[in-house]
Amino acid sequence: MSSLAGSLDLRRYSRHLLIPEVGLAGQEKLAAARVLVVGAGGLGSPILAYLAAAGVGRIGIVDDDVVDVTNLQRQILYATADVGRPKAHLAAERLHALNPQIAIDALDVRFDATNARALVRAYDVVVDGTDTFGSRYLVNDACVLEGKPDVYGSIFRFDGQVSVFGAAGGPCYRCLYPEPPPDDLVPNCAEGGVLGVLGGIIGTWQAAEALKLVLGIGRPLIGRLVLIDALDARVREVRIARDPACPLCGDAPTLHDVAPRAAAPPANDPDEIDAAELDAVLAADPLARLLDVREPHEAVFGAPHDALALPATQLEARLHELDLTAHYVVACRVGAKSRWAARRLRDAGFGHVRHLRDGLLAYAAIDAGFDVF
Repeated sequence: MSSLAGSLDLRRYSRHLLIPEVGLAGQEKLAAARVLVVGAGGLGSPILAYLAAAGVGRIGIVDDDVVDVTNLQRQILYATADVGRPKAHLAAERLHALNPQIAIDALDVRFDATNARALVRAYDVVVDGTDTFGSRYLVNDACVLEGKPDVYGSIFRFDGQVSVFGAAGGPCYRCLYPEPPPDDLVPNCAEGGVLGVLGGIIGTWQAAEALKLVLGIGRPLIGRLVLIDALDARVREVRIARDPACPLCGDAPTLHDVAPRAAAPPANDPDEIDAAELDAVLAADPLARLLDVREPHEAVFGAPHDALALPATQLEARLHELDLTAHYVVACRVGAKSRWAARRLRDAGFGHVRHLRDGLLAYAAIDAGFDVF
């Protein structure tokens, strides 16, 4: 009798054992598997919960963030009382409570170029629950270089994507998107929003792909990208071929290691100020104006200091409305749109432009009278 059959696991996993494609042999594969989940947020929460419930023997959780109240709309592993606590350790507690028979590695570190390959090397399958392009490229590159499958997922507003990269001769993420776009031109969930339930839809799909890879069953999404539109309830599939000229997985690769994304700041990069400096800067300079480039739906809670509201999407068409002699401090919600807008003002000849680092969200954290959440 196998070790699994001789334990109480038999009853816990009985619904798996009834599936011919899983059965006892498959459940033992799951018990022996090691899966790394990068990110314990909106995608990571359902991924982790279902991998733990399925009986994956060792799960690694990489996340150096703490729970924020804005996470609770979609990150279902956490509760209101958890705000401020480290996600990796808290997620590990929740998963141990769900299934005490598995091992959990709570890795409260940032997944970066110094540790990516070592972390990926220690596991069999990697599931990408990150939310920035830079992180996705890093996960992809480490997986390809270490020969591990990368179960990719992304969410934004009502749209989600799922695929499996770097497996069985299939394409990698760079075959689909050869180069990352500039960070400040691509909104993330904090900037553009996301329907909370979408994390569950995409995250559970990623968990299913990871389980299929471990079990060796079905058709994993290798060479296929699934596009989910939750608003119109549509699911489409796009075929992806491996690019022979891909610098990472192509026939003559030129990328042989992961590296931090090095990008020199543009020559016209504006000066930055911290949220703690904003009041003093505006009070000391009679020509200083706060330019709020949030979109109308982002600014429903108002703006401090009688800010001038000019959405980033309208900036080009309304530059003529701005005063060339004014000293603008440009701000948005988290600091991405405003950095782009400040650079554009510099290009247009505005000589006194500064940028609010980390946006009005950081300002709200130190000014109880203003709320951008």
